Amino acid sequence: MNSFFKIALVALLSAALLSGIGRKAALRDYAEVYSAYGSRGREVEAIQQTLKDYGIFYGEVTGYYGTQTEAAVRRFQQYRGLPVTGIADAATLKLLNISIGGFPEPTEANIHLLARIISSEARGEPYLGQVAVGAVIMNRVQHPSFPDTLSGVIYQKGEFTAVWNGQFDRPVSQTAYAAARDALAGFDPTGGAIYFYNPKKTNNTFVHSRPIITVIGEHRFCA
Repeated sequence: MNSFFKIALVALLSAALLSGIGRKAALRDYAEVYSAYGSRGREVEAIQQTLKDYGIFYGEVTGYYGTQTEAAVRRFQQYRGLPVTGIADAATLKLLNISIGGFPEPTEANIHLLARIISSEARGEPYLGQVAVGAVIMNRVQHPSFPDTLSGVIYQKGEFTAVWNGQFDRPVSQTAYAAARDALAGFDPTGGAIYFYNPKKTNNTFVHSRPIITVIGEHRFCA
């Protein structure tokens, strides 16, 4: 092998390795999502109320993580010797004694509910794509911008068309039950996605603007 081809081969292998490392890092970043500027939900309400009780948050408890909340979190982090980021990360929430939006238990009721939305939203998709839809639901339960319960996420107004167009009430496929169990066990082939869509079926500009993490079947899974 001459020197030119040796150099080219090394360059190609290096690029592939760096690409793989970069993708893994990106997926790690998507997997851990904390309350920060722009977030909404019960976790934000709890942060605001706790900081208000400490006397370092001066605004109203609205559930919206704005500049006042961010400034209060920074003050708390500085006082407790944490990295001052303004983001309510795991260490900050632990010191605030806040734990909201835990992973749903694999009860029969939860399996059935999750299987219904998987069957209606991912009908005709490959098995991995069905698990991926279930994983998006799980990720939303733990995300500060969405409701904190399985039912809250699934029935959130305007989120899943299958809930109101009749698909949700159709018979549930057996593969959807298996996919629901896998998703409830923590299997996430999306790398932390909180949105999914079929580009052939929607022109929604917001969802089309989301960063794509992966594509499975006909669905794009996004951050």
